[in-house]
Amino acid sequence: MKVVQWRRHIHENPYVAYEEQPTADYVADILGKMPAPLDIRRLTPNSVVADLKGGAGEGPMYALRADMDALPLQEESGEPFSSKRPGVMHACGHDTHTAMLLGAVKVLCQMHDRIRGTVRFIFQHAEEVIPSGAKQLVSLGVLDGVSMIFGLHVAAEYPTGIISTRPGTLYGACNDFDIVIRGAGGHASQPELCIDPVVVSAEVICNLQTIISRRVCALHAPVLSVTQINGGGGAYNVIPDTVHMRGTLRCLDRDVQARVPGLMEEIVAGIAKAHGAEYELSWLEPNIVTYNDPKAYESGKERCRRNSWRGQICREVRTHVWRGGLLGVRCRDSRLLLADWYPRRGVRLHVRGAQLQIQS
Repeated sequence: MKVVQWRRHIHENPYVAYEEQPTADYVADILGKMPAPLDIRRLTPNSVVADLKGGAGEGPMYALRADMDALPLQEESGEPFSSKRPGVMHACGHDTHTAMLLGAVKVLCQMHDRIRGTVRFIFQHAEEVIPSGAKQLVSLGVLDGVSMIFGLHVAAEYPTGIISTRPGTLYGACNDFDIVIRGAGGHASQPELCIDPVVVSAEVICNLQTIISRRVCALHAPVLSVTQINGGGGAYNVIPDTVHMRGTLRCLDRDVQARVPGLMEEIVAGIAKAHGAEYELSWLEPNIVTYNDPKAYESGKERCRRNSWRGQICREVRTHVWRGGLLGVRCRDSRLLLADWYPRRGVRLHVRGAQLQIQS
């Protein structure tokens, strides 16, 4: 089966974000051999966009999207199609996404005479990093004229044959932050002569959690995690001048996402001032909440029910809040509908626009 062959080739030859040109070349070559003419464009060297003009008259433009980048991980699966590139692996399923979209292109090309309007196929680079390839492609006009967009993401979560989908928010927003506490270092035996940034940082870490428990409604509570703390040069008896912290804020509510950074600023500033220390709080470019347009949701849900592959895949449709929703997605400027699809072999297929979930 071609989709399996394509997926295994891409899995064997992974490339991290912004280095995917060989994958894009491979995809473009396959697209050039499809059974119907495609308008193939390279908006960037590491992405591919192709338009299929339907033969049944004028109509809207729908887009199907998949990501292509791999992760900087060493594969140890032992599979015969394991990564051939040391330290790089398709560990998030983007090889599967790309192969499935190529399969969709082939199927739609075979029935292009029954399609009204245009289908745009977007093979996106750099999903795993910020700034993402999605933002770059949107700035280059990839969504111009598009009425609805669908994308793919795999994950093993639900039994085979379950489709889960819901309107509204499905994935949380991701806001990554850096905090620097500057004090005055010295010998650990005389802390009274120092401004200890370690103590200040410890207070900051603990007090930031009061935002979650006391400042935000429990129904909309985000996750706030400090994930790194670094300071000092390694000596046991030296209080450092500076401590650097990093972390992430994940929100399912747009208003909460807008409010929490200000609350964090108040806490960090207040604690630093109380100790005579200085601070810096900075944020990386945030991602917005992934929101399923209700109209697109209904359209996608109905098609999932009707096109169930003779009942072999879609046995049931559920509405749920996925427990991994705060993992977030880096698809910042797209219009998204999500439907989670968990077919055979525990694969979950996230379609952005209609986000399907499947994994083989």
